[in-house]
Order: sequence, then C-alpha cells, then structure tokens
Amino acid sequence: MSPVSSHASHGQSPLRTVQVLGGGNAGSSAHVRSLAAGLVARGVRVTVCAPDETDRAYDFTGAGAAHVPVPRSSDPVSVAALRTICSDVDLVHAHGLHASFRAALALSGRTTPLVVTWHNHTRAEGPRAQLLRLLERRVAKAATVVLGTTSQLVDRARRRGARDARLAAVAVPRPRGTAGYEDPERPRSKVRAELGSTGRPLLIAVAALERHRGHELLLDAARGWRDLDPAPLVVIAGEGPLRPVLQRRIEDEELPVRLVGRRDDVGELLAAADLALLPRSGESRSVLAQEALHAGVPLVAARTGGIPEIVGDAAELFPHQDAKAFTAAVVRLLGDPGRREALRERGIRQAATWPTEDETVAQVLSVYDELTQPQPLI
Repeated sequence: MSPVSSHASHGQSPLRTVQVLGGGNAGSSAHVRSLAAGLVARGVRVTVCAPDETDRAYDFTGAGAAHVPVPRSSDPVSVAALRTICSDVDLVHAHGLHASFRAALALSGRTTPLVVTWHNHTRAEGPRAQLLRLLERRVAKAATVVLGTTSQLVDRARRRGARDARLAAVAVPRPRGTAGYEDPERPRSKVRAELGSTGRPLLIAVAALERHRGHELLLDAARGWRDLDPAPLVVIAGEGPLRPVLQRRIEDEELPVRLVGRRDDVGELLAAADLALLPRSGESRSVLAQEALHAGVPLVAARTGGIPEIVGDAAELFPHQDAKAFTAAVVRLLGDPGRREALRERGIRQAATWPTEDETVAQVLSVYDELTQPQPLI
C-alpha cells in the first residue's frame, strides 16, 4: 500500500478532488474507478462527475466516491454545473480531451490546479482535424500538468503547448475470470459449449459496435477463415448502432461470426479463448490488449496507436487496415501451437512489467500533493 496523502499525514484537512469523465471509453472509465478507490483508501475525498450511465457501469459510489451526474455536453448549462461542483475543491483531474476542455472552461479565471490525462490517440480529418488541434492546444495550455498514457501522447501535449507533460502510470484492473478468477461453476469447456465453439477454435473480440472500431475489417478477415478445418468461431462482445449492418453481412456472407452483445463476463470469455482479436483501437492502452496478456491469451492486433508500446513482442501485430495480413496472422497462429505458447508466456511476462493499480495511485497522488502543498519560503 502506498503512502496516504501528505495532507492527511500532516494533519491537514483531507485533500478534495474532482474527477471529470465524459462518456468515457472502457480504459478511461476503468482507470477512474480504480483511481477513485485507491485515492479514497488513502484519505482523499473524491467526487466523480460523469454521466449516469457511466456510473451505472463502473459504480464510482461503490468505490467510495461521490457521484454527480454531469452530461458529456460542453453547453453553458453543463459547464456552469461543473463550475459549481469545482468551486470548493483543491484540485480537478479530467480524463480525455472533451472532459478536459469542459473542465478548463469551468475553471476559467480560477487558480485551482487542473490535471488532465490523455488516454487516447484522437484522430480527425478535414475541418475536424483543425478543431481537434484547437481543442488540444486549449487544454494543453490550460492544464497545470498533462499526463499522457503513452510517450506519443506526452510528445503531442508538449507540441500543443503544455507547460508540464509527463508519462502516466495507468493500470487497468484484471477482469474477473482471468488469472485464477474463473467462476468454478463455469469451466472453460462449459463457456465454449455455451458459445457454440466445442471442437473448433474460439476467437474473441470485445468492442462497442460502432464505426472506426475495426469490425468491418474483422469481417473481411473472417472470410479467409471459413475454409479452415475446423473453421474457428469468432465471438464479438459489444453492442452498438452498427449491429444490424454487421449481422446482415454475417448472414449474407455466411461468416463464422457471432454477435453476443454486451457482456459482464469478458474475463471468462477470454479465459476460454484460443486467440484475442483487436482489429483496431483508439485507446492508447487498450483494455482488451491488457486483459488478454494478463490472461495468457495470444493476441492478434493492428499495429496502431499505443499498441506496440504496450505489448512489445508479446503479440502478433499486423499492418493497420490490412485485412489480408490480419487473416494470415490468425491462420498462422492457429496452425502453430508452439508460437501460441510462446506468446502466452511473453504476454504474462509483459503484463508483469506494467504498473500496478497501487503504483498508479501513488504516482497520481504524488502529483496532487506536489500541486497542492504550500511551497516553502526561501
């Protein structure tokens, strides 16, 4: 257990913080939940400002934090509400570009320290690219400290004018159902049978069914797996507006793919899988990539964003948007048990090098204390 906040250790009033989260992808939401629990355990008062649906999914109040529902909108009403919530706190910590922009607006004219964490490699084209640069510049200059979850994001923040940008330690909690947490009532064979994968390889992908998540590429690649004997079953866990389009393609092209909707047993699905698939990730530290390596499940992923930095040589990477290379990587792995075993071992070793939840909280708390402790007179 890392030290408590220096405020508590010096007999001062507890440090009061606000965590601002927008819609939140899985990585940033899980990070805020873990961070809230760790900070509360160390004597910090935490309020999480996030949409109601995000609190229902991640249970910030269950971690000991207060939750205040704030829409992800940057309209004047939402910003005014956030400004009121932040009126009597020691520090504000925002996660993600849009949440950070709202926090910067809410703190305009105040001296409250603002820490922002950039979790994702946000991309845009055309006029939206110009807007993205403006948002990044506004946030980077407004923040007291920018924490980037990859070295690329730290460099990006510096290019946008950040006065203090640092590499962040970010741990995602292991999901239940991996690394010894399997439900004893649902052994691996039972999970595979429930999914319809008895006697055939099981491939797992986890992502919301939205555009730009790589599902179309995954279906393109799956065409090349149909003729394998036995043909692997691809299970996609997630829900979203693209479901009807994907389901139609699966049926029309007779692809060996099942859409199983949103699941709360992703750890158990991974523990039952032969391979985990990540056709695309906008997250700099993909949750699925971390969960797969923690679980010792070989990962096939697009070489994009922060994936190479986080997985090292512990995954099979293919060029971004290259469906043929994706197909070939999976076929090659399914036919090479020795390579799969090597990736399992490398994955577990790589996961052991990542920061723990305790180390993540310790780093963030040290930043908080640095920004809120009175400076000694010289």
